[in-house]
Amino acid sequence: MISHPAYGELRAVTPYAAVLLAENPSGMTLEGTNTWLLRAPGAESCVVVDPGPADDAHLERIAANGPVELIVLTHFHGDHSDGAARLAELVGAPIRAIDPKLCVRAEALADGEIVRAAGLDIKVVATPGHTADSLCLLVEDAVFTGDSILGRGTTVVAHPDGSLAPYLDSLRWLASLPKGTPAFPGHGPEIADVVPVAEQYLAHRVQRLEQVRGALDTLGADATARQVVELVYAEVDRSLWWAAEMSVHAQLDYLRAR
Repeated sequence: MISHPAYGELRAVTPYAAVLLAENPSGMTLEGTNTWLLRAPGAESCVVVDPGPADDAHLERIAANGPVELIVLTHFHGDHSDGAARLAELVGAPIRAIDPKLCVRAEALADGEIVRAAGLDIKVVATPGHTADSLCLLVEDAVFTGDSILGRGTTVVAHPDGSLAPYLDSLRWLASLPKGTPAFPGHGPEIADVVPVAEQYLAHRVQRLEQVRGALDTLGADATARQVVELVYAEVDRSLWWAAEMSVHAQLDYLRAR
């Protein structure tokens, strides 16, 4: 699969899905946020998944590929949602998400709901963990994963909103999908088969938990998340330690609750 389009270029990925890459690269967003436009062949309107940041040029490119019937947010983080209100104004479309506070002129999405829009049946699956309001979308033969699984690397459990126990359950669900299910993430390139990647994510989380347990044996049961990060994440770029600290907070909460 192609890693990414150039910024500002709409690239068709399947007959019903195309991607626009927002120009907001960082250590957390990789090359930037993937804004997905979903439209069945022959359908006039589209569904926009994660409009991305409040970048007028990016939002205007999305609007130019309308009409937009619905805007869906995979979770509340600003690199996915900050542009949603402005896009809704530009195209006159409602916004839906699991968190009612993010919704505009529409009800909150429910786990298991089938959204019928743009000629497609879009199934909503709550996948909390990265954040409490994270969701995935099942469309045709693919899953749109938001930040639950990235196209490259692993994602953060964004404590205190994110939590490890539900994230492990969400990863188990992703690993249970039919083999060969492609994944279209919120950051990074497409994934040909989500199952082995979800299994790798699970193995990575188990490995990190063992490392955190070992760190507590060394540092003491009352060690802080920062102390654990300095020991366990020593190989990670220090500019990302703040993100690692969120995941360690979640790991400590998980271990101390057991």
